[in-house]
Amino acid sequence: EVQLVESGGGMVQPGGSLRLSCAASGFSFSGNVMTWVRQAPGKGPEWVSSISPGSQTAYADSVKGRFTISRDNVKNTLFLQMNSLKPEDTALYYCARASVSNWHDSRRWGQGTQVTVSS
Repeated sequence: EVQLVESGGGMVQPGGSLRLSCAASGFSFSGNVMTWVRQAPGKGPEWVSSISPGSQTAYADSVKGRFTISRDNVKNTLFLQMNSLKPEDTALYYCARASVSNWHDSRRWGQGTQVTVSS
């Protein structure tokens, strides 16, 4: 059974940082593109970032230069380092076993971790 368990969310002030983690199991983590997706209250899901098995990365323009995606293929864990957080980054963040072409399939997502950026 595929399991994706996100953690690391919380409340932070604007300009602050958070590091999200996603523990993966039940599939070949090292062989899959992994993705972070977020959904803000009242809005549709938004692709945030993807990383290939060889750690090539891609970012949405809205987070480029502030967020860093990474992976540990030994520990089967995906990360998202988020710096210079803004109120508009407030959302439920999902880890997905997905690429830029199929990230919108919510069956590929974990249960999510809430990030709230507020003063």
